[in-house]
Amino acid sequence: MKRVFLAAGLVAGVMGAAALSGGPALAQQSKVGDWTIEKRTQDTHCNASRGYKDKEDENRDYVIVITYSDKAIVIVMIYDGWEWDKVGEILRADVGTDDADIMKKAKWEVMDKTTVRGIFEYDQSIMDRLSKAKRLTLDFEDDEDDSIEMQIPRAGEALAALKFCEENRK
Repeated sequence: MKRVFLAAGLVAGVMGAAALSGGPALAQQSKVGDWTIEKRTQDTHCNASRGYKDKEDENRDYVIVITYSDKAIVIVMIYDGWEWDKVGEILRADVGTDDADIMKKAKWEVMDKTTVRGIFEYDQSIMDRLSKAKRLTLDFEDDEDDSIEMQIPRAGEALAALKFCEENRK
């Protein structure tokens, strides 16, 4: 019984110290509207993320995370209405914004039951299209049920803040 109290005390002490220090995971963080721009200590690049609930879709959670380097653009999309079966499965989807197509038959990897990740070679025209967008759509091949439209208002401001974070990360 004493071991249980000792272990609980140690965990509480470590968690309390982490909370007081701002936590070990965040080195810098800022907000642009409802986007969060952050550089976490365990990551080599900055991330822009936005999450929301859609009342018109059974109050489901939608989350997007964007990061990039001079070599790649990475977009992670999380939607709690998805039920992907196979982690690691590669899906094909057309990617577009409210006013432009970005890519046809782009590869998206299933990360877990509700998450897909696209990794694309860096292309400034993709960043330009994303920065002007209010919506990002994934239209999966032969799968209308899993196709998605994610709201990304103020994406241009968020990507500008992400660029600033990347240029000033240490």
